[in-house]
Amino acid sequence: MARSASIRRDDEGLSEYTDTLSDRVPQIEADVAALRKQPGDAERIASLFRALHNLKGDAALCHLEVAVRLIHPLESLLDKVRSGKLRFSNVLGEVVLLTVDRLEMTIEALRTGRSLEPLRLNVLVNELTAISRASESNAETMARKLIYQVTGFWPAVTPAPTAVMPAPEVMHDHTQQLNFFRTLALQLERRSPLFSGRTGRLADLAQRTNQEAGGLVDALQLEAAIYMHDIGMMFLPDSAWLKPGQLEPADIEVLHKHPQYAAGLLECMEVWSGAVEMVRQHHEMPDGSGYPAGLKLEQICDGARLIAILDAFEAVMLKHAQRGHGRSMLRAIAEINACEGQFDRAWVEPFNRVVRRMIESTPG
Repeated sequence: MARSASIRRDDEGLSEYTDTLSDRVPQIEADVAALRKQPGDAERIASLFRALHNLKGDAALCHLEVAVRLIHPLESLLDKVRSGKLRFSNVLGEVVLLTVDRLEMTIEALRTGRSLEPLRLNVLVNELTAISRASESNAETMARKLIYQVTGFWPAVTPAPTAVMPAPEVMHDHTQQLNFFRTLALQLERRSPLFSGRTGRLADLAQRTNQEAGGLVDALQLEAAIYMHDIGMMFLPDSAWLKPGQLEPADIEVLHKHPQYAAGLLECMEVWSGAVEMVRQHHEMPDGSGYPAGLKLEQICDGARLIAILDAFEAVMLKHAQRGHGRSMLRAIAEINACEGQFDRAWVEPFNRVVRRMIESTPG
């Protein structure tokens, strides 16, 4: 995306387009709100497509190339929805609103002479283009990734009601199986509003930390383990893990069974033997005080050591959420570093570097 000085054409065109945005954005927001309730409403889909198409045309008339480039891939994406090749979803609605929001911020930046750099327009355009060309099975995941890359936050997403276990004949490769594991993880998220977005956050942080550490863990096995490590919770009574306040000893005893349940499910597929080990051991601790087997550091696999850190980080983030995202991240990383004997220091260091970069790059 070009710098502000080279893409700003004239004040008159900018002023005209500012007025156009003010007129059209409320209708776009109304269409998205309606489609969240009735995603198959053809009239609303057509209305939303027309609004975006008109915004692009107005931008061209006002010689605002940056706006044309921003809207064009979103228009292509909505054209797929209009033609029935892609289902409108809550995440797609978030992508539409995010793009329109960035468009408004772009025009305001041009009007006031501010830099466009913080808006991450190149990332937005590139990811929108990729999604507009993707298959329906990949579009949802890519849309979530787009939102995270542009804003620094994963969207809280409710799984589609049609997300069911694929038939055995189509679960023939790693991608299909991982999609199924992710579906299970998203179903787990639905058990409590506190879990919203947890799956995406953990998966992203796991892969980043693993890469920072030199790729010590197989990426596919790690992804499967992230999705499946807490699935055993779904086989426990709600009283053992969802009730507020301090757990009773009997609840804790039941809770300690969940790694074995999840590992047992994964053991049915031989290809995921690495993930099985991570899932079974993710509550073990280097000092031997963990469960279910009381293993010590050298007996615990690398992936399980990493997941233990991520789980604790997520829990502390939740506890301090009222402090705001940046401050809660700082508090969480401080608590992780203060827990002697609970985590593998070899993983804590790359984890620290990843989280600190995330804090530094978070807008605002």
